[in-house]
Amino acid sequence: MYSRSKELFERAQLSIPGGVNSPVRAFRQVGGTPLFIKKAKGAYLFDEDNNRFIDYIASWGPMILGHAHAPVVEAICERAQHSTSYGAPTELEIQMAELIISMVPNVDLIRMVSSGTEACMSAIRLARGYTGRNKIIKFEGCYHGHADSFLVKAGSGLATFNIQTVPGVTAGVANDTLTCAYNSLAAVQQLVYDNKDEVAAIIIEPVAGNMGCILPAPGFLEGIRALCDEAGIVLIFDEVMTGFRLAPGGAQQRFGIDADLVTYGKVIGAGMPVGAFGGKREIMECIAPLGQVYQAGTLSGNPIAMIAGYTLLTELKNNPNIYTELDAKTETLHKGLNTALQNCGMPFQINRLGSMISVHFSDHPVVDFATAAACDIESFKRYFHHMLQQGIYLPPSAYESWFLNNALTKEDIAHTVAATQTFTP
Repeated sequence: MYSRSKELFERAQLSIPGGVNSPVRAFRQVGGTPLFIKKAKGAYLFDEDNNRFIDYIASWGPMILGHAHAPVVEAICERAQHSTSYGAPTELEIQMAELIISMVPNVDLIRMVSSGTEACMSAIRLARGYTGRNKIIKFEGCYHGHADSFLVKAGSGLATFNIQTVPGVTAGVANDTLTCAYNSLAAVQQLVYDNKDEVAAIIIEPVAGNMGCILPAPGFLEGIRALCDEAGIVLIFDEVMTGFRLAPGGAQQRFGIDADLVTYGKVIGAGMPVGAFGGKREIMECIAPLGQVYQAGTLSGNPIAMIAGYTLLTELKNNPNIYTELDAKTETLHKGLNTALQNCGMPFQINRLGSMISVHFSDHPVVDFATAAACDIESFKRYFHHMLQQGIYLPPSAYESWFLNNALTKEDIAHTVAATQTFTP
């Protein structure tokens, strides 16, 4: 069934470390051979053996309207005729910045970069430069890219490979990165108290997506916001996953909480390699050429990525019903999975917010990395391969959120539920 993918994976391992260009793609947690994708359209992926799969990854979030969305493809093709890169300013960069500022609360200025990792790395540097402090607080299981500061108790890929410490990350960097459990406001308060006037920033996924979908407990984000105000700490929302997905204004709008800085990734390029960080004017004006905090990139504001993202975000802004539709589809999936898994006779938890959802085989609520790591991974492996055989492509790790796209049909969701009903633990 997957003969071509197996052949390509064997070949890839001769020239690419582990045969993949991003670790989770290797299927190490779930076992088996990773699928090599040939094309995608709407809600479906097609592998090199021409198998079709209902896609619940959406390129890890950005394909909100589905793959190869016609207006985005047309815009890319038209813009590419004028060249793929200039290394100079374009009016499109201004239009993109203005569009994002018009959609997102509390963003006065925004700087384009080339990835979500770069956005988070730059936001941390900016917070340190703005405050004159060195330490940051992050949360166990949250993943903010592979910059050194973020690989201390990160989630997702590191958890998948059971990597506890990362060679190459110096002790000095690790010492400046303070960690605590997600959803533990008391732990954050204690860290701030123990490191008085030393913490530059708290960076958080407002809805965690790298230990499954983990929702913030009531009052958790509000408490962090108040703590940052009190202690002069820059609050950074990593919205690489939640930005423009949970609402036109992302998690800030969904929860009614303003961050000081916010970071974005591939969603602002409709899936292309791009990112951005933005926020309050007084902080953003510390970035060069206005200030002394240096950040630069030849491909920042790349015209192809900008036109793709501008086209997608414009459609999301002009048609807010998309979010209502996405939420309704995800709720239908949630209810169906809940009934189907109850019939399987094994403990499980389903976490959901908006169009982010995850299934955890556990008899206890999954609220942080420790509870996510305590789930039955072996059952998830069996479930993953069962669903794959039924033509459904889930994230190949128990530590990843699912992302729905609006091209999914009622029939796709019904098929997903029916496939789950036939799962034997």
